[in-house]
Amino acid sequence: MAANTLLVELGVEELPPSAIDPLSDALATGIQRGLAEAGVAHGPVRAYATPRRLAVQIEALEDKQPDREVERRGPALAAAFKDGQPTRAAEGFARSCGVAVSELIHLETDKGTWLGYREQQQGEATTTLLPGIVDKAIAGLPVPKNMRWGASRVEFSRPAHWLVMLYGSEVIEAEALGLKAGRTTRGHRFHAPAPLELADADGYLAALEGAWVLADRDVRRERIREQVLSEAEVQEATAVIDEDLLVEVSGLVEWPVALTGSFDERFLEVPAECLISSMKANQKYFHLLDDEGRLKPLFITVANIDSQDPRQVIEGNEKVIRPRLADAAFFYDTDRKRTLASRIEELAGVVFQKQLGTLADKAHRNAAVAAFIAGRIDGDVAQARRAAELAKCDLVTEMVLEFPELQGIMGRYYAEHDGEPREVAQALEEQYLPRFATDAIPSTRTGMALALADRLDTLTGIFGIGARPTGTKDPFALRRAAIGVLNILIKGELDLDLRELLELSAAQHQELPYAEGLVEEVLGYMLDRFRAWGQDEGIEAEVYLAVRARPVNRPLDFARRLRAVHAFASREEAAALAAANKRVSNILAKQEGPVGEEVDVARLQDPAEKALYEAVSSRREGVMPLFAEGRYAEALDTLASLREPVDAFFDQVMVMADDTAVRNNRLALLASLRALFLEVADIAQLQQ
Repeated sequence: MAANTLLVELGVEELPPSAIDPLSDALATGIQRGLAEAGVAHGPVRAYATPRRLAVQIEALEDKQPDREVERRGPALAAAFKDGQPTRAAEGFARSCGVAVSELIHLETDKGTWLGYREQQQGEATTTLLPGIVDKAIAGLPVPKNMRWGASRVEFSRPAHWLVMLYGSEVIEAEALGLKAGRTTRGHRFHAPAPLELADADGYLAALEGAWVLADRDVRRERIREQVLSEAEVQEATAVIDEDLLVEVSGLVEWPVALTGSFDERFLEVPAECLISSMKANQKYFHLLDDEGRLKPLFITVANIDSQDPRQVIEGNEKVIRPRLADAAFFYDTDRKRTLASRIEELAGVVFQKQLGTLADKAHRNAAVAAFIAGRIDGDVAQARRAAELAKCDLVTEMVLEFPELQGIMGRYYAEHDGEPREVAQALEEQYLPRFATDAIPSTRTGMALALADRLDTLTGIFGIGARPTGTKDPFALRRAAIGVLNILIKGELDLDLRELLELSAAQHQELPYAEGLVEEVLGYMLDRFRAWGQDEGIEAEVYLAVRARPVNRPLDFARRLRAVHAFASREEAAALAAANKRVSNILAKQEGPVGEEVDVARLQDPAEKALYEAVSSRREGVMPLFAEGRYAEALDTLASLREPVDAFFDQVMVMADDTAVRNNRLALLASLRALFLEVADIAQLQQ
């Protein structure tokens, strides 16, 4: 078979930057899926996109489907013939296959014998298949909101203007979104507006670059990165390149040109975060820092045009940013005319959740729990309570209403301005940490207490009204809240009882429809997050299950056990001891009534059981202090030496002896062995 490169390009009005990557990837996936279903082989698939186009290039695409044998099954043999003559069912099936009944075959299956027919089916030409494949792929794109344009009934995210479909140098006769496919594309809207004829699919990127378009998303992003860094170097500054902003800016331009502008230094009196948020959110600018990490009165914008007079472009951007920064300065000055504390009453007018009350209600609940936690972690109880009272006050300030991403940050600035204790002010920002799994945790005790209290309140409250997260929906970000609590407790080395905290938090809610069993449900949900937490740490699911099988309510303790069992599982002795514990577990589970752990030394008969008893007894003396101190890894290292006496016991001793007293004594010995390991985890789970 021959092979060629396929090019599909859909030209549109400027797409929303956030939609470009998903649409581009989906188009490539849709075409690739269609080719796979048709059985057409191909080479690498590449997705390209700019604000004005979605394109897919597929190398080494075979020119036809492979020939294949098709098997059809007809009626059962018993229904196909009567008295040796074909029935209507057999004749009808033969006609549908275009052959005589005598040409049909018998198909043997596990459910009987059937009439059947096999034929060689010629593979269709790829160019014949592609119109349907591409049309289906375009129709299946995840368009957030469709629109119609002109008198057309066609719908798409933006008006579609051209369609290119080339197989090698051949134009594929096809139609999609009311457009006939051709070889004519468009270059840059301003630098190369004339129609551009593509000679073949392979020359696509080069042809567009010659028309002032960088169609490769990755190349365009790296071009922007290089230009921004180069501009910053000229200014003897450090450019801060936010990756999300880089993607967004790349989705706004086809031919990026980075330019540096400036703003009035007086704006630097406003907190840098406010200015940065304004520049990023409103203007899509990159900001610059000096050698000491302070914001410089400069910005880098990325134009979509290589202007002959770049100064004019820069001045235009400076003119636009000036009122934006003036707004930020105005909000900052206005907000500081009132203290945060004076805004507490306003929280009563802001609903947190209709069944859980207002932000004022949440602040009151948080204050009680944060004060309790602070007392348990050697923090300042009064400061924790004060921080909880003020924590949500910045949500009703002008600055945060304009820039929600500044919540907490502005709380800290305003609290400092009001003369609140330093740790209280810092806690207002730290309450939102960690924002994601690998983020930093609060650095202060007050911040930890507030961050924990706020998340526990949300978890108990939302579970308490029955709005539990599902596999696909978690509108209150409860998974993130649960993992945040675990990370604070573990990374902060806070050995707190999670059940106790949940009981206290749940008690702060006046009425919860699903209060019964609430604490156990939320506790289980949170401890289940350790599976994902462990995966991030490289810990196997079996290790998680081994620890989860034990009643451990302290996340710090849970994490220590996970790490200890993970290390133990890599030891040579682990598999044998896990198997032995599994065997012991199965034996004990079959016994009627409880099996004690007290061993009668006088009833020990076999040398192997005596040796095991002595080994278990001596190891117990050594490991019990380690268990008490949470030094589980050292304890398991000590218990690993039990492998030989355990193996010898099972090789040489009949556990289920005829003598009831001897049998029960041996069962007690095994129970005492298992109990040692259960001080850490159920290592029998490592056998799964």
